[in-house]
Amino acid sequence: MTYGIPGFRLPRNITENLTSRIKNLNIEIKTGIEFGKDITLKELKKEYRAVFLGIGADIPSTYNLSSEDCKNIYKSNYILKEYNAKRIVNNLGDVIIIGGGNVATDSARAAMRMGAKSSTIVYRRDKSKMPARQIELDEAIADGVKVIYNTRVIDANVEDGYLKSVNCIKTDSSTEKVIDIDNSEFSIKADTVIFAIGLKPDKELIAKERVELDDRGLIKIDENNMTNIEGVFAGGDVSQNKATVCKAIESGKIAAEKINEYIKEKDIAK
Repeated sequence: MTYGIPGFRLPRNITENLTSRIKNLNIEIKTGIEFGKDITLKELKKEYRAVFLGIGADIPSTYNLSSEDCKNIYKSNYILKEYNAKRIVNNLGDVIIIGGGNVATDSARAAMRMGAKSSTIVYRRDKSKMPARQIELDEAIADGVKVIYNTRVIDANVEDGYLKSVNCIKTDSSTEKVIDIDNSEFSIKADTVIFAIGLKPDKELIAKERVELDDRGLIKIDENNMTNIEGVFAGGDVSQNKATVCKAIESGKIAAEKINEYIKEKDIAK
């Protein structure tokens, strides 16, 4: 919440208040520890009766735009982390954001604040199917962000390692499946591209810890939020698709109740 969501959408006084409240609950917090590297599930299970995995989804989805090496093609999480750390990504020029969710609008607005000449969201479906909340879209447009609907970015034109433009095609999204419209190709000037087409969990890390995944690459949990490993629970973006902060918090609260019940049942069984 403090490095993935910009302050213009989630004021820092709110996150600071939440962080302070959590710290005051007498919870031990250890930082600078990487799951799967510094600690493993096997080690944690030796020390704790229950473990909750709330590691989120932080692997950005992308696709190849050019066979040539190209500067100024970024992932949304990089842009947002740099913005929230008050670091400027220079020479953005004309920016194209591929995507249609809140992360796309956040990235577009962050780019404008970093000095982009223009910021344009290119979304493959129509406005009615856009995942971004209407208020986020309205605020992005008020910031000067442009939106092009029913358009898919095919690839990029690169010269001497620098992006010059992106080639696009118009689409028909009147049905569930997005269909390219024949002979509708066109180009848009672009100095920078930001991918904002979704984040997914680290499948390699999760598989290494022997936690089972579903066919979407999310951690599989039962009605008690428990994984395939006894006493290991999960929730939030790592186990549910297209989650929001509110949904992640709800998931954590439900899991906490289930963990409490699990430990009580274990005590009774003794």
